[in-house]
Amino acid sequence: MPTYDLGLEHVSLAFATKNIFTDVTQGVFEGDRIGIVGKNGDGKSTLLHLFKGTQEPDSGRVTMRNGLTFGMLDQRDPLDDNATVREAALEGREDYEWAAETKSREIVEALLGGISLDAKIGSLSGGQRRRADLARLLLKDWDILALDEPTNHLDVVTIHWLAEHLKNRWPSGQGALLLVTHDRWFLDEVCESMWEVHDGVIDPFEGGYSAYMLQRVERDRQADVRETKRRNLARKELAWLTRGARARSTKQKFHVKAARELIADVPPVRNTLELKQMATSRLGKQVVDLIDVTQIFEHTQGEADIDAIDPDVAEMEASASRVDVVPAMYAEPQAHGSVEVAVDDLTDPRLVDAGVPEARQAAAQAEQDAQQQAQSQASQENSDETEAAEVTSAARKVTVTGRKILDDVTWLIGPGDRFGIVGANGAGKSTLLKILDGTITPTAGHVNIGKTVKFAVLSQRLDELEKLGKYKIKEVLSRYKPSYIVDGKETTPGQMMERLGFESAQLMTPIKDLSGGQKRRMQLLLILLDEPNVLIMDEPGNDLDTDMLAVMEDLLDTWPGTLIVVSHDRYLLERVTDQQFALIGGKIRHLPGGVQDYLDMTEAIKNGKDPFADEKTGKAGKASKGGNDAASASVVGDSSSVSADGDSTTSAPKLTGKAFHEASKRVAAIERKLAKLGEQKADLEAQMAAHDPSDYEGLGKLNEQLQSVTDESESLEMEWMELSEQLE
Repeated sequence: MPTYDLGLEHVSLAFATKNIFTDVTQGVFEGDRIGIVGKNGDGKSTLLHLFKGTQEPDSGRVTMRNGLTFGMLDQRDPLDDNATVREAALEGREDYEWAAETKSREIVEALLGGISLDAKIGSLSGGQRRRADLARLLLKDWDILALDEPTNHLDVVTIHWLAEHLKNRWPSGQGALLLVTHDRWFLDEVCESMWEVHDGVIDPFEGGYSAYMLQRVERDRQADVRETKRRNLARKELAWLTRGARARSTKQKFHVKAARELIADVPPVRNTLELKQMATSRLGKQVVDLIDVTQIFEHTQGEADIDAIDPDVAEMEASASRVDVVPAMYAEPQAHGSVEVAVDDLTDPRLVDAGVPEARQAAAQAEQDAQQQAQSQASQENSDETEAAEVTSAARKVTVTGRKILDDVTWLIGPGDRFGIVGANGAGKSTLLKILDGTITPTAGHVNIGKTVKFAVLSQRLDELEKLGKYKIKEVLSRYKPSYIVDGKETTPGQMMERLGFESAQLMTPIKDLSGGQKRRMQLLLILLDEPNVLIMDEPGNDLDTDMLAVMEDLLDTWPGTLIVVSHDRYLLERVTDQQFALIGGKIRHLPGGVQDYLDMTEAIKNGKDPFADEKTGKAGKASKGGNDAASASVVGDSSSVSADGDSTTSAPKLTGKAFHEASKRVAAIERKLAKLGEQKADLEAQMAAHDPSDYEGLGKLNEQLQSVTDESESLEMEWMELSEQLE
């Protein structure tokens, strides 16, 4: 038996209803960087607690080399609510102590940036507490570091920083890392080996997540396992990994030839053209258009409740108002200004949703008055007269001043579009989603929602599901249609439930007894059973393990509606969406290179550069209103626009906004036409091959037709190449 620095020897452990480990021998050597995956409830967190000593095995023992130090980030932090951030996270360090060393300064600025060191732990949000606990752990030196879901509550920029920190924390061959996370990009970036915890055992794999998927598919193929669904999902995910995941294109961690052989018969992840055609038939031409939209938050400390609109923005605003605030590693660009709004009375939703204190008070008073009128059972006629007297007031103009979450943005979302959105915490992503579905009325501009649009929102909260807590799953599903068409096949709600990882025996389980991950999957199931045609998802990967993420992604592959996803999980975002955008500096900016483009932007900003300098100098504004040309689109943030008087001021051929949308549609049309021309060309060539060689006239006509098809194809190919360059 090898001598581990930290190990399990013949360990068995069982809880009341489940065997977690059965005679397991496994351990950690110095220099290991191990990612741990497995289904929720199979023992990943329990494994870390066994290593830490906070969980005793039923049999066997846990061994540790003398003098070895072990640090662990638990899912529940041990911080004292009454301690300050300085006391709990920095453990009393003064500013000169942590700021003097580059490593500790980076940790503090990356994780505690924007948080007051004098704030009490009990006053922090859940995300801030998580970052404070992670900072406390990383500021110490450990021989072995165990992290349980460290990326929770972190934005894309901080996740990228944490990956770099962990890769460079120890010299090669020193230290050890145990990492439990559902973030597959993070696993691939940081880990050099994997452990899969399942069915009471721990199976080791060499390499990161991509290599693990390859070996797992090969293992399943050789063993001819019965878990057909699990195997097919793994193969489909491997197919996506192999066929051009941008984030992995420069860092292959498995043998490409072997991988391609394994997935040779796996169809493409989704037929984008077919899904768009289905979406168009269900949605019509218009879905959601943001036209010249500006959203301002006018925040007066202690009065406006921004948290009701966007918790991330509220968190940043609250921290910014305190003293002794840690400077952030990356300062999110912010737009500030004012907008003049013409209103009839202060209860106008534009003012209320902008957080204007007087408007909030007026709206609250109006609601209170309405309740009092209802309670007094006044006559409907008198009520109407009173209401008319209150609303019919002199028109006035109100100037709203504050932070612009959206700054004069035009963004067109069409049928079948699959868009992903990234941005730092506090950028206003939740606000953007609420503007899209009509929950918030923008301070300026218009939101045009198609007549056939039926929204569904998968939010981070589970409030809607909590209302169904007393009902059993079977009772809830009985409220829906008996069958649905999924992927061209008739499917019952029960079958869809099983596809999302539930067992038929769970039909009698009350909703309130489901785990966090099960509730998240049930939330998605009920949304899909409502048959929306526009699905908005805010951090859909929360509480799901890697296998369940793959199940959800597979289900979304066949969903034909318009999909808008906000997520910090770059793997999930690039996996289920076709185009990605960043909300940064009040603008929605297209990311043709995926999430990496956004990270490049933030890196330039950190280095004191302006990644949008060309945009500012090369543009004069937006297109004249009512223009029909594809170029008369608004600024989305790349490098093209039209001046206010309609004259082009484009400094680069890149397309954005409506122009990008129209060009994308044209590219899709060209691809369809080229496919048809290819079939015609093949048919003509077959006719010529079978034609009587002595019939020169007939051959000549066929040749003319072939030449005409070839010329048309070449012309379309040239147009396709030009448009593709501009779309990139």
